[in-house]
Formats: sequence, C-alpha cells, structure tokens
Amino acid sequence: MMKALPIGARLTLWYLGIFALTFAGYGTAMLLAMRASVDAVIDDELRARLQGVHRMLERFDPTASLPMLQEELREHAGLRPGGDLLQVSGPDGAWLFQSRSIREYGIARASAMGTGLRYDTVGLPGQALRILSASMTVSGTEYTVQLAAPVAEARAILGRFQWLLIGSVLPVLLLACAAGFWMSRRALAPVQAITEAARLTTAHDLSRRLELPKSADELRRLTDTFNEMLARLDASFTQITRFTADASHELRTPVALVRSTAELTLRHPREAQEYREALAEILSEAERMSGLIGNLLTLARVDAGSETLSFEDVDIGSLLHQAASRCEPLAHAKQIRVERTAPGEPILARGDPRALERLFVILIDNAIRYTPEGGRVRLGVEASDGAARVTVADSGIGIPADTIPLIFERFYRVDPARSREAGGAGLGLSIARWIAEAHGASIHVASTPGEGSAFEVRLRRSGA
Repeated sequence: MMKALPIGARLTLWYLGIFALTFAGYGTAMLLAMRASVDAVIDDELRARLQGVHRMLERFDPTASLPMLQEELREHAGLRPGGDLLQVSGPDGAWLFQSRSIREYGIARASAMGTGLRYDTVGLPGQALRILSASMTVSGTEYTVQLAAPVAEARAILGRFQWLLIGSVLPVLLLACAAGFWMSRRALAPVQAITEAARLTTAHDLSRRLELPKSADELRRLTDTFNEMLARLDASFTQITRFTADASHELRTPVALVRSTAELTLRHPREAQEYREALAEILSEAERMSGLIGNLLTLARVDAGSETLSFEDVDIGSLLHQAASRCEPLAHAKQIRVERTAPGEPILARGDPRALERLFVILIDNAIRYTPEGGRVRLGVEASDGAARVTVADSGIGIPADTIPLIFERFYRVDPARSREAGGAGLGLSIARWIAEAHGASIHVASTPGEGSAFEVRLRRSGA
C-alpha cells in the first residue's frame, strides 16, 4: 500500500493544483477577451467603412453610367492608404467594382442574406481576412457590399501573447509551489510545536504547556485543547501516583504487622493462649487488608467504568434501617446510642439497593468511628420538595471547615494519627461520593469541630 504524503506536501500540491487551474482559466479568459476585443475593433472599423460606402452610394446619381459608379467607388477605395479591400456586386450578382487590393484574394460573392450583416474570418494563402458582407438598397437598386480587413498582424500579436502565457506557466508554477510550501510550513508551525511537545511529554513530566498563538483561530483552539488534555493527564497521573503510593503505604503496615507477629510467635515455643492471641492479631490485620483491597477494587472498577448498577424502586427508610443494623455491633462496642427517626410512610427512590445500603453503611460507620464512647448518632429520613433526604448526624470530633472539601478525596483523613486505631483507610467517602453521583444525588456536609458532623444525602424520589 502506497504511503500517504505528509500534510505539508499535500497542502502544497493542493495549492499548486488550484493555482494552476486558476492560472490556466485566467490566461484562457484573458486570451479570449483579447481576441474578442481585437475582433470588436476590426468589426467596428468595418461597419464604419460600410457606412461610408452607403453614404457614397446615396450621393451617387442613379442615372449615371456604370463607369462613373466604378470611378466613384475607385476614388472612395483609394482614400485609404494602400487601397481599400472593397468589392460591390449588383442585383444580378455581377461585380460592379473590385478594388485592386482585393482582387488577388479571389473572395467569392456573398450569397443572398436579406438585410442583415455577416462577418466571416477566412484564411487565405499568406493572409487572414475578416470580411463584412452586407446587402443594401439605394435608390431602388440592391447592392451587395463586401469589405475586408487583414487580421494577420492582430493574430500574430495574439499568438505572441499566447506563447508568452505558455512560457510563463513553468516559472509561475515553480513560484506558486515555493509559495505554497512556505505557506504550508508557516501554517503548520503550531502543529509542529504540538508534535514536539507531545514527543517530549512523558509520564514523568506532564507540566509542559504550549504557548498560545495570538490569533483566535483553529490552531489556537487546537493548542487550547492540547493544553487542557495535558492538564487532565497531569492530574490523572498525579492521582494515580498518589493513589498507588497511598495504597502501598496502607498495605505495607498490615503486611508488616502480620509478618512481624508471625516471626515473633515462631521464634520460641509458646503457650496455646499466646498462639491464639497472635492468630487473632493476624486475622484482624488480614480482615483489614481484605476490606482495603475490596475498596481498591471497587474504585478501580469505577475508574474503568466497569462498575454497573441495577436500578429499581427502593424504600429508602428500609435501606437505612438495614444499614444501621449492620453497624450495631460497632455502636454497642463503643456504647454509642443510635437514634432513628422512621418516616410515617415508605419513601421510594430509584436506585440500586445494594449500592445505596453501602452508602448509608459508610456514613453510619464513619459517624460511629469518629464519635467518642458514650456519644450519639442520629439517623433520619424525610421527603422534601420531591427529594428523599437521609441525614446521618453524630456528636463526634467534627471536621475543620477548610478540610470539608477534601474529605471525599481518596486516602484523605481528617485525623491521620487516629486512622489506624479507627480502622479506616480514607476510601469510604470516595466510594460514597461515587454512589451518590451515579444516582444523580448529592451529599452535603455541615460540621463544627468538637461538636459533631451531619451528612445529608438528597435522592430524587420515584415519580418526582
């Protein structure tokens, strides 16, 4: 398969082809216009001479003899330098007069043509003539008058002009080719800059940006788009790098604990109780790793777009009750009261029941974990303005106002020092945000440090 030419070469060839067609059309039009102009000048001259002959015949005495008419015509034809190309025939077709200069050409008499004018261009040996034939009636006598004008000189001028055009084709096309190449290089210079930037851009350096052209055209929009793409790639690579580093850090700690616990336990013979305690610690860390890996897989499927949801009409109050039941063991362990406000009637919303229950579990679990022992967590569901509003409020440590926009970021923790003790890796709220966005819902946070936090999820009700 033949390799395609570069864009610059194709633009140059297109420019050259269009310019060649334009030049050929313009040259042809100029040549035809010059020929028409020359013919118009000659035709005007022939008509003026015809009017002169007509006026002469009108002045001639119709009772005079034929020799006198011939003499008048001879004198009239002799007024032009070198003699006029003129011949006149009578009604019977016989020649009444032929000037000396026209006899040598042997121009045949024009056939019957009524009262109109007829122009002919004939090529004769050594000469080309433009002939005007006209029929006129003067004093009751019909005459056929033929006047001729040599056009060889005019044709020679047109021929020289034609050869001038042909001779200028190659230089003009070479100049057009050079101009097209220069224009294509200049027009594609920003594209070349984009190409170089793309070649130099690597995963280790995505901070490079292109300089925007001054003109507001397609290339500026292309440059803007390329810079926006680089910014998105930079953000994505930064997020992936941070995500990988955070995941490695989170997994390193439980793996190190499992390994160190196993090594210390196996170093010396121990009692059965000590073995059970070591295995319980290993099991706790394994469960922690299992939960972390599950969350990482969920976020990976979310990023890949392969995490799918199955929507149906669900009772939000019932899902919140199920989520609270799953979190009861943790609440009992910390002696935290979980207060529920049940709606008077089912509040239906369109959603995936498993995903929504997981969302509520994440919010309730966070509320319990970050609430001191003996605290309180309040759960509520209500319908308002076509929305189902789910509230999870606690009396915990609260969230500083400047960190509220960051709590939904992956691996972010408000209190890193407490995270291992609390058991969280900073992924729950990221998953919660994705579930809410997948349902067209929103999560609003209000918090006062030292007093507690309140999370509100607003879901669109079914049929609203």
